[in-house]
Amino acid sequence: MVTPPRTQPAAERAVRVLRAVPVPAALIVLVALSGVVLGRVYADPLLTRLMAGAAVGSVLVGVAARRLPSWLVAPLSVAAMAGWTLLSLRLAAAHAALPGGLGEVTADAARNAIPRLLTAMIPVEPAPDTVLVPVVAAWLTGLTAAEVALRAGRVLLGYLPPALLYAGALYVVGPNADPAVGPTVVFAAVAAAGLATPGRRDGPAPDPVAGLTPAVRAAVRLRLVAASAAGLTVVVALAALLAPVVAAQVDERPVDPRRYVEPPRVESLDENPLIRISGWALNPDQRLLDVRTVDGASADGPPRIRLAVLSDYDGVTWRVGATYRNAGRILPATEPAPNAATDEVRQEITVGDLTGRLLPAVPTPREVTGARVAYDPATGTLIRPEGLGPGLRYEVSSVRERPDVNLLPTANVPAGDEVARVLRVPDGAPEPLRRLATQLAESNGAPYARADAIATFLAEHYRVTADAPSGHAYPNLAFFLFGPRNGGGQRGTSEQFAAAFAVLGRLAGLPTRVVVGFGPDGDGPVRAADAYAWPEVLFDGVGWVPFDPMPRPDEEPRPVEEDFRPQPEDPPPSEVPAPTEEPSATPPAAAPAPGGHEGGLGTPALVGGGVGGLVLLVGAVLAALVAMRRRLTRSRLAVGDPGERVAGAWRELTDALRLAGHPVGPDLAAAEVAERARRTLAEARAARPGEGAAIDGPDGAAVDELAALLNQAGFAPGSVTPEQADRAARLSAGFAEALRAARSRWRQVLWTIHPGPLRWRR
Repeated sequence: MVTPPRTQPAAERAVRVLRAVPVPAALIVLVALSGVVLGRVYADPLLTRLMAGAAVGSVLVGVAARRLPSWLVAPLSVAAMAGWTLLSLRLAAAHAALPGGLGEVTADAARNAIPRLLTAMIPVEPAPDTVLVPVVAAWLTGLTAAEVALRAGRVLLGYLPPALLYAGALYVVGPNADPAVGPTVVFAAVAAAGLATPGRRDGPAPDPVAGLTPAVRAAVRLRLVAASAAGLTVVVALAALLAPVVAAQVDERPVDPRRYVEPPRVESLDENPLIRISGWALNPDQRLLDVRTVDGASADGPPRIRLAVLSDYDGVTWRVGATYRNAGRILPATEPAPNAATDEVRQEITVGDLTGRLLPAVPTPREVTGARVAYDPATGTLIRPEGLGPGLRYEVSSVRERPDVNLLPTANVPAGDEVARVLRVPDGAPEPLRRLATQLAESNGAPYARADAIATFLAEHYRVTADAPSGHAYPNLAFFLFGPRNGGGQRGTSEQFAAAFAVLGRLAGLPTRVVVGFGPDGDGPVRAADAYAWPEVLFDGVGWVPFDPMPRPDEEPRPVEEDFRPQPEDPPPSEVPAPTEEPSATPPAAAPAPGGHEGGLGTPALVGGGVGGLVLLVGAVLAALVAMRRRLTRSRLAVGDPGERVAGAWRELTDALRLAGHPVGPDLAAAEVAERARRTLAEARAARPGEGAAIDGPDGAAVDELAALLNQAGFAPGSVTPEQADRAARLSAGFAEALRAARSRWRQVLWTIHPGPLRWRR
């Protein structure tokens, strides 16, 4: 008897190990390929490495725990997943240079992982919130696949979780990367290899028909062959039916899941930051920022710090209208304008009293550290979705462009759909604005000459004042440009100068926009006095060029009438000449009737008739005034859409204040008007104790609610419901009645018939 070699047991173990390796290896590769596919939209291979690590760890834990009870495998694997996830988040946080401890970073990533992943800008920077979901999904996929394929022995069914993860990665990538042909071919090849490799067996496979009689064995084998043939036929038929459908989808553009997720938005305060200019002008010493230039000091002086770019104008307000996407530390690079000189500026900025979400930076930012940001590539502006707060410190590196001014005199301006947004002039532009733009354009043919003429006209004819009321709607701009100088016209802040330039430029065929930012003198505090707005014009081959329409401080503005005097469309009523009549000769006196009595009615009858007619006339006039007042109130509160009705209710409140002798100016915000209304009502009640009905409480909280409804109607058009409009009508009526009831009876009567609301400008 020959003794078998001692190496045979080792060889058998090696064979068993080799037979056990292919399926786990195939599972690892299949899960890791999802990381390869998803990593194509990331700016760094870190995500692919982290998902590959999750694939290796999850499958190896399943292999190591295959002899343990099945109920114990999941807790062990989840514990290992938690450790790998925390390590991944720490690596991603260090890679993205995010501040804060691991606990803070983990909590933030857990709260915002899915929305930030789907709203992140392509290419996505690997950060804790953009790697958390893929890493966890890869680990859970490997765990499920290992349990089904290795423990249950269902290899084909075990491929289902990796296939679903792979399909999910393709869906998330969408049209933002080239077709994943190579990874898909590798996925199919590895899956086929895993199925073709014989599994682990301790001996030859048993014959399923062994021990049966020859007749039964033949029948069973025939049935097996028939079933296999039927299955093959079904597979071939499905392939023939589905192959054209699948092939037709190859050239189709995939669906982008990002269109179903709303990206971060700015607050209503930041949607139109122009309205903040007047408030900053009245508080010039307010400390908004602290700036320290780390690198990039230039001989041209400190660079402008940009806060917002406003490209949309509807005749009432300039709006940002940007689409911000979550971005990482490195921002997408944009090509500078041709022939433009560039230099890099790196600044450290500390936020003081500046509020909102808009993040100041020198244009155009390329890298931000110390703050999580969202970025709009079209305008090159930033926001911090969590909002600004005192003490926030971040460092921003920007590429500053300086256009070649020698190209401007001959440069043209673009046209077409691509710039339609910055050329659009909304309906309702006052005719004097159109005539002024036409006059300036006709005298200057080239685009740059037109833009320079507009800036020069504004600089020479208007005055800068810090107390000018805020506003840049068509009526505000018309009053700024053509209003009487002794009545508050022809003066304003940089808000009116920049808005007027932009509107006149668009009327003259120039693509314009308005920019809000700061012009600091250098490093150190940036105060409210440094905030201002300026217009920009887009030129072909040059890019956006800023213009300065502000007057020089040592020059006295020239009257507008010297160069332009708009003709009023309709003369005001006070200037309409009264019709004149030629005096007629005095008729001769009638001869007295016989008997010494004059003909006609006597003096008492004439006096009585005249007094009666006068009383009737006065009564008719008063009745007409009352009817017209009621009709005006009804049209304000019951006619139009809910937003218009809320605005009408607000006009009823301001008319009530004016009737009470406390008019409010157009420069006040709604909250300031509400404060004045509460104070007026309180003073009226104090003067006449016991008079005046309470409106939703003695503190007049209803006025604040009405102001909130007005802001909602103004800044979120279409969001006001009919019920809110009815509520606004009741609030304004209650306030007017309470203010009227607190006055003397004579003044209450005069309140009802006062014709002022019929002629006051609304």
